[in-house]
Amino acid sequence: MNAEKYTRNYFMPPVQSMKWTQKEYIEKAPIWCSVDLRDGNQALVVPMSLEDKLEFFQFLVKIGFKEIEVGFPAASETEYAFTRALIERNLIPDDVTIQVLTQSREHIIRKTFEALRGAKNAVVHLYNSTSVAQREQVFRKSKEEIIDIAVSGAELLKKFRAETEGNFRFEYSPESFTGTEMDFALEICNRVLDVWQPTQEDPVIINLPVTVSLSMPHIYASQVEYMSDHLKYRDHVIISLHPHNDRGCAVADAEMGLLAGGQRVEGTLFGNGERTGNVDIVTLALNMFSQGVDPGLDFTNIPEVTANYEKYTGMHVYERQPYGGKLVFAAFSGSHQDAIAKGMKWREEKECKYWTVPYLPIDPKDIGREYDGDVIRINSQSGKGGIGYLLEQKYGFDLPPKMREHFGYAVKGVSDHEHKELMPDEVYEIFVKQYVNLTTPICLQQYQFSGEDDCLVSVSITVNGESKVFKGTGNGRLDAASNALQQGLGISYTNLQYKEHALSVGSQSQAAAYVGITDTEGLTYWGTGIHHDIMTASVMALISAVNQMYAKNGK
Repeated sequence: MNAEKYTRNYFMPPVQSMKWTQKEYIEKAPIWCSVDLRDGNQALVVPMSLEDKLEFFQFLVKIGFKEIEVGFPAASETEYAFTRALIERNLIPDDVTIQVLTQSREHIIRKTFEALRGAKNAVVHLYNSTSVAQREQVFRKSKEEIIDIAVSGAELLKKFRAETEGNFRFEYSPESFTGTEMDFALEICNRVLDVWQPTQEDPVIINLPVTVSLSMPHIYASQVEYMSDHLKYRDHVIISLHPHNDRGCAVADAEMGLLAGGQRVEGTLFGNGERTGNVDIVTLALNMFSQGVDPGLDFTNIPEVTANYEKYTGMHVYERQPYGGKLVFAAFSGSHQDAIAKGMKWREEKECKYWTVPYLPIDPKDIGREYDGDVIRINSQSGKGGIGYLLEQKYGFDLPPKMREHFGYAVKGVSDHEHKELMPDEVYEIFVKQYVNLTTPICLQQYQFSGEDDCLVSVSITVNGESKVFKGTGNGRLDAASNALQQGLGISYTNLQYKEHALSVGSQSQAAAYVGITDTEGLTYWGTGIHHDIMTASVMALISAVNQMYAKNGK
């Protein structure tokens, strides 16, 4: 690989300043502008239809976007018709501003304003390329000629605004800003601002796009800070950021750019856009949310956002896409699952105000995800903690620690053998099949306690279909039943372990009991009983454990 073919083709500001590095975090959300319907749409293999764009627009409004770039009306009839449909069908809420893109050419600007006629609130976004590469290779024009293109476009916007019904604000982008000399980028922006003369009542947006990402994010932040410090009419200028993701740095570019003076971000859901895409507004907004900053967008139902995005764009949200991907909260590793389960228990015990659960930067439930299906995922890499946590959270079974370990190996064995992830219902099925109310070869028929403290018992069972009645005594009811079974069946075990709890509440509630026994070789067997009567559940759990031992020893 010939690295000498490449060089660093970006430009540092002539005045070195990195005041933005002294800021710790973004204190408030920027103005969000969705460009899904323009930048995102023009990047699709099959662009959206008119009706798809109308539905997607309404969904973006539902999320909470107050500025939405709807298209390039002069580029195609669909784009033009879409803009007209939004206005004529009165689909734009009073607090939402639409935005359209235009080149600095008179016939394109004229058609743009025709498309916008009657708009309550609209931003007309003017752009022209300013980078060295574009000036030299594409336009073959001097700096002054490039400035003339921008200035003439700015003048035309003023002219057509005066002639067109509606309420319009202006935006200017020095396209390919990151490949432009900073003093020249500043000069061309200030020349445009001189034409528009922004005021408090009529502010102007200066958009600084990372049209192509050429540097590490701190370079872009320094460029933004330079522009913020030196633009004319600064109090009446809104600095907007529009990062693309060529180097995988779009989110970092936006975050650092906001620290450096950016006030507005143009981006798309899940980063859809040309080449590697735009900045992902979902990631950017939820990064802020994870640090206690309200992003001002409603991402409480990420599965719905994902489904609509995939429906309208035909694109797929990658499984590891931050926040939105199906696997981003998933823990397969046993140690990760154990840490998450313990972290969740810690929250319950301590009534924690702040979210600090290991491995989970935010609470999945805050964005519409579920613990059992999205967080604890079961395969051959899973551990007892995660498997036990899943069984407890989804089905209410709180297994003793040693039984969790035993069950964990059983589940991992099935997953490993079948080479697949196991769904919660499959885990539950393994649990029931292996432990719960087992009736082969021993099946409980009935039992009766008597004597002082109910320490005498008569247990009626069938063994391989043959009826038997065993009697026994003990220092408690379960111990008495255990002794009756050992004596009657001629078996021996020690270390009787027991746990019980309610599975539900109310008159129809059931209880769960867990019993562990250890044979003469030191192997432990577990059984679970479920019944509305806790004693019956306990005896059934004991018999289930004995059945396990019988099966192991070939009885």
